[in-house]
Amino acid sequence: MEESRVIAAAAETVRGLIDDLDTWSHYHPAAVHAEYLERKGDESLVEQWALTGGETVRTWKMRRWDKEGGIAFAHEPAAAPFADVHGEWVFEKRDDQSTLVRMVHEFKLAEEDAAAAERHREKIRQGSVGFLDTLQNVSENREELSRLTITFEDPLFIAGSIEDAYAYLYEADKWPERMPHVAALQLEETVPNIQFFDMDTADPDGAHRHSTRSVRICLPHRRIVYKQIKLPKLLDGHTGHWDFSETPEGIVATTRHTATIKPSALDVLGEGTTVQDARNYLRRVLTNNSMSNLRLTKAYAEERAGW
Repeated sequence: MEESRVIAAAAETVRGLIDDLDTWSHYHPAAVHAEYLERKGDESLVEQWALTGGETVRTWKMRRWDKEGGIAFAHEPAAAPFADVHGEWVFEKRDDQSTLVRMVHEFKLAEEDAAAAERHREKIRQGSVGFLDTLQNVSENREELSRLTITFEDPLFIAGSIEDAYAYLYEADKWPERMPHVAALQLEETVPNIQFFDMDTADPDGAHRHSTRSVRICLPHRRIVYKQIKLPKLLDGHTGHWDFSETPEGIVATTRHTATIKPSALDVLGEGTTVQDARNYLRRVLTNNSMSNLRLTKAYAEERAGW
């Protein structure tokens, strides 16, 4: 199977987006999280988590091989009902500085079934088209998206155990009792460590209330990744994580946010609001909320540690 697209960007730009797992997870609607498990020379192993139907998440591992003009890949292992899934991304430079991107897939089912093969062919086709849509949008609009997107991290030292700090943020169903800005939250976790929740929050000054839906990938006890799949009016995207790293004296918990502003919604912050105004607002509000969460996490973990 093959799908292709001409993208008005250099091949290096297009290829770099596929390698940048955080950027890809932020901009591609289906992608929730991806991380490198191995990287050695031209070969890597990537684990990926993606939405299926908006209510479930599937995960798989993909082996990649960089090669001249492209990236080959194979699922490792192929998940049922597949016996094998492999393919490649091919980047062909054109004279007008654009790039022809070809996505090639080959698959084999574990059992012969012509009807099932056709269904999976169509799913892969739809997935490839969606992949190319994102690749084209982000590659061709990277300067504007850079202006609209804010990314930052805020760390906090905690003199407690990594297990306690992780647990406090993992237990999102308790947030309405623990966190002042969370008015209500409904949590679903039918698959261990994959959470969906609907949450109502308020800004510190009470001027803006938001209802959002998020999916979280929980990786004990090192990281909790989230992606909002129902966004507040101001945003076209919001992803991030809490990261936990041990030190000889305790742990450092770091919160990360990446948010993309929706230009057509700037007036929700008031008439005449600029993109820079919105960036300033997001930096202040998201940092306030995250650091409030981390300070509560710190108090919980340090109290349990006897401090």
